[in-house]
Amino acid sequence: MLSFSNAAPRASVAVASSPLTPPPSALKFTPMSYETLTCTVDDHIATLTVNRPDKLNALNDRTIEELSEAIEDLRSRTDIGGAILTGAGRAFVAGADIGELERHGAISAKALAQRGQAVFRRFETSPKPIIAAINGFALGGGCELAMACHIRVASETAKFGQPEVKLGLIPGYGGTQRLPRLVGKGRALHLLLSGEMIDAQEALRIGLVNRVVPAAELMASATGMLRQILSNAPLAIAHCLEVVDRGLDASLDEALTLEATAFGLLAATDDKREGTRAFLEKRAAAFAGA
Repeated sequence: MLSFSNAAPRASVAVASSPLTPPPSALKFTPMSYETLTCTVDDHIATLTVNRPDKLNALNDRTIEELSEAIEDLRSRTDIGGAILTGAGRAFVAGADIGELERHGAISAKALAQRGQAVFRRFETSPKPIIAAINGFALGGGCELAMACHIRVASETAKFGQPEVKLGLIPGYGGTQRLPRLVGKGRALHLLLSGEMIDAQEALRIGLVNRVVPAAELMASATGMLRQILSNAPLAIAHCLEVVDRGLDASLDEALTLEATAFGLLAATDDKREGTRAFLEKRAAAFAGA
């Protein structure tokens, strides 16, 4: 739609004027305290780490509860523009806590799945971009959690899989739905039915991850990617995330209407006026998120 062949240098956010990024003097980086997670905030980027390394960060009930608390906090805080989700130790998240899972019957297992699905959906529908920095095993619920993030950057040592059929189960946190949307029906069914584990390069080849980097560069790569995203207009980012999410399950005509409506709404914003003016004046834009 727009040609950027002679564009000015990439715009940067003016921290002093954005409601998502208030002036430094106004920022209060209150630590978020959890049992199974850690969260730090640095320059408007939250780093959320699943922190059960002795259990390979397996998702137990407490972790799901704290992920729910964390995503609501991240979505509401004005000092956070986006987030990176990763794992402590050798794993991103190596799946569900089998000890807890073994105790569930039909009714409680369905409730468990629905609770996890609701939490992961809050990550997926966040108006603030979330990047999964996959440092190791992303299996079962871990692969499902990574897929609920907007973008996935993987260490070259990362491993992926949905091995639930080996336990007499299927994925319960969205894996049967998100995996085919990302990699296609045939590839998804192969992984779901075989329970096969794949490496990072294969995950990249089939479209499960966006980028593979050396392990030592993982967090820097994810942070750089997120900073590039956050240099753009926050309202445009939020609308883009919403339109893509809602449009995937709509007809093409309905999805195009969603796109046109969002385009029109954004055309009336101060950010659009600032962005187009900055482009014409060949300077960096100072987006205000309004």
